Amino acid sequence: MTLLTNPASGHGSAPHAAERAVARLQRRGVDVVAIAGTDADHARRLVEAALDRGMDALVVVGGDGIVSLALQVLAQGEVPLGIIPAGTGNDHAREFRIPTKDPEAAADVVADAILGADGAGTRVIDLGRIRGADGTDRWFGTVMAAGFDSLVTDRTNRMRWPHGRMRYNLAMVAELSKLRLLPFRLSFDGRELETELTLAALGNTRSYGGGMRICPHADPGDGLLDVTMVATASRTKLVRLFPTVFKGTHVELDEVRTERAHTVTVDCPGINAYADGEYVCPLPVQVSAVPGALRILTPRS
Repeated sequence: MTLLTNPASGHGSAPHAAERAVARLQRRGVDVVAIAGTDADHARRLVEAALDRGMDALVVVGGDGIVSLALQVLAQGEVPLGIIPAGTGNDHAREFRIPTKDPEAAADVVADAILGADGAGTRVIDLGRIRGADGTDRWFGTVMAAGFDSLVTDRTNRMRWPHGRMRYNLAMVAELSKLRLLPFRLSFDGRELETELTLAALGNTRSYGGGMRICPHADPGDGLLDVTMVATASRTKLVRLFPTVFKGTHVELDEVRTERAHTVTVDCPGINAYADGEYVCPLPVQVSAVPGALRILTPRS
């Protein structure tokens, strides 16, 4: 198997996690070729070259960003994906019950699946596919978000200080001070809706942002996207809604509406789409659930 590491994941902790994972895999008798890209483009070229040579699995060490990179190469192929979580969010790993704090335990998930241990194996799941008006074509595994969330991320990316989580928190406070309803135009399998929203989130899986269950009923095996729409211009209500997202109970509130569809189009002037925590493209976009698009190594049932 090929093991790809993002050296920057987890504030630089990913290389140590990779060392521990490689040692465990080798002790289990798995042949490992370790690679690390200097940037996303370099990493993708390395993975594509490894695919050409042949492998039984691609295993990534890092957060949801490097998982996203792997999806662009593995989608609709036969090579399965394994995950050694070493990021800050780890929402892909959380969805599939892969240990997020123990690289050796995550490596055992990979080894069990590759070596055919009882109860472990490869699960075939859906992916989301985003097609933008600008020609973008991007796969995602967890959630695509647009609206307040993406405005906060836009601002965070423009800021140079402070570092880490505090920069995101300050960006959120700044955007809360400007909170307003945004004019959205959506369609759900052709059924159109024009409305004003705070944000719209399209989930292939349940969580984003490190465990926020924004789409609590999403199932990556049902061929559908779960859409969560929040509509409030009240800063107080939005702040009160925030902790309920970690439990998934926000969908019971009057300010929240949900839909489910195979294909969703989303448009809102001046708003960018983000998926798996990464910038994708400006709206408008067409987003589809693609059944059986990925094979992923999962723990014993």
